[in-house]
Amino acid sequence: MRSRDGNRSITRAICSLILLSSFASLNAKEFLISYRYVVKDATLYNETLHISDSMKKCTGKPQVALILTNYGNENLKQTIRNNEQEFIEYMHKLGLNVEHKESTKNFQNKSTTILTLKTTCFKVDFNENFARISPLK
Repeated sequence: MRSRDGNRSITRAICSLILLSSFASLNAKEFLISYRYVVKDATLYNETLHISDSMKKCTGKPQVALILTNYGNENLKQTIRNNEQEFIEYMHKLGLNVEHKESTKNFQNKSTTILTLKTTCFKVDFNENFARISPLK
């Protein structure tokens, strides 16, 4: 006959693993991020980055993550502000929609280029020294 104590230890181990993994997922927060970059006649005209907390659970699988230093701060806007260049390069790698218009009138060329990242849900894990940001697709 089997000992009930042996079965309980396996059950406790499985329950503790499930509990620990649920605590790890509670630390992750979800944010909605959109980005727009406008260039008119070869001059930067406007650049906007919108970040807001997700009001409902986002669905999808996390994609390739970006790790930014945050020095114990759990404010995503501040973390991105401190690592702005890295984050903007990461946004360009994700893929932006490009809209380009060009016209010539009386030998004067006018052009407008708009780069846009549509509102995307990002999962953000904050740790003491870094934030791990990954888009959900």
